[in-house]
Amino acid sequence: MGRRSEPRIKDDREELDERVLDIKRVAKVVKGGRRFAFRTVVVVGDNRGQVGVGIGKARSVPDAIRKGVDRARRNMKPVAMMGSTIPHPIEYKLGGAKVMLRPAAPGTGVIAGGAVRAVVEAAGITDILSKSKGSANMLNVARATWFGLQELKNVAELAEIRGKDPQDILPFWMRGERGSDS
Repeated sequence: MGRRSEPRIKDDREELDERVLDIKRVAKVVKGGRRFAFRTVVVVGDNRGQVGVGIGKARSVPDAIRKGVDRARRNMKPVAMMGSTIPHPIEYKLGGAKVMLRPAAPGTGVIAGGAVRAVVEAAGITDILSKSKGSANMLNVARATWFGLQELKNVAELAEIRGKDPQDILPFWMRGERGSDS
């Protein structure tokens, strides 16, 4: 019985989408000179609405990647999704990086680049429009995207907060009756 449960654990790990976004060499100045290490930024997602971003630092690249993956797995958070897109537009600023995310109609695809694309695809979002402004620092852009996705609310919560009907909040392509009238 113990042997049968082990492959399932390995299968769960294999299902996760792991992406290394950035590898940078960093230095710590000590009395004798500089100590070099590597910093990696890693994104892990299950392609079904959960995603995490992790940072790993170590003297060797493989150790830094392993640490980043472990931290990203521990930091996985759920993302509010509506079908294949996000429920509403959002902007998030972190450091000098500003990320804008907007819902898109089915079939649009992922209109994003670099770190934003990696985080969004790992979360399982297949239709989204995005724009990254300000700093192009991979770490800040990835974290801004991740925090922005966490700030999303589902349509029912958003309608309650705004005091509106959930049908009024839905994008035009998701409204059943109004789309067919025009």
